[in-house]
Amino acid sequence: MTEHVDERKRRTLRRFAAVGAAAPFVGTASAESREHGDAEANETREAIRGYVPTTPGAHFSKLRDDLRLGTGEAQHHLRKLEASGEIESWKDADYRRYVPAGRFDDLDKRALGYLRRDTPRGMILTLLRDPNATGAALAESLGVSRPTVSAAAADLDEAGLLDRSDGYTLTEPERLVTLVVRYADSFDAETVAFADDAASLVRYDP
Repeated sequence: MTEHVDERKRRTLRRFAAVGAAAPFVGTASAESREHGDAEANETREAIRGYVPTTPGAHFSKLRDDLRLGTGEAQHHLRKLEASGEIESWKDADYRRYVPAGRFDDLDKRALGYLRRDTPRGMILTLLRDPNATGAALAESLGVSRPTVSAAAADLDEAGLLDRSDGYTLTEPERLVTLVVRYADSFDAETVAFADDAASLVRYDP
């Protein structure tokens, strides 16, 4: 059983490492790792290099689980990459989220954080489709209660992404559309379906 799990982990790391090695995000493994001949550390770090740009705003537990890493292993490599200025992180409520360093402004980061949450993401997608959607319509569409919608709306308002002064109005629709379309594959099937229809609407380029 352990060998099977380890092989699945290796395949996962290699897949993201291939992205990391090919992307202009960082290039190749660090000189420190090469000098010590630490192939496993190289592969793990390259996997993180590939994962973070394709799944920006992912929190620590998601990154760890998606890459099949141990908690200490993930923490070690993330600290190394952050110390070298390749990635950056921020605290978002109970989560620590990661993005490539210098690529996103503060509002992008807040938007990515909420897009990584099911209810706020569902609300954003619904409002992008129908800017006149009411709280009741949002609750029905998402299959959640009105208080759940109201609480998420308050959070989005505080984040500067929603205006509640007259219904629910997204304040940065083009920015949100761009983030949704660009990173749709890292969210869920509904987001991918939305992105297929909305790609032609993108104008904002962070």
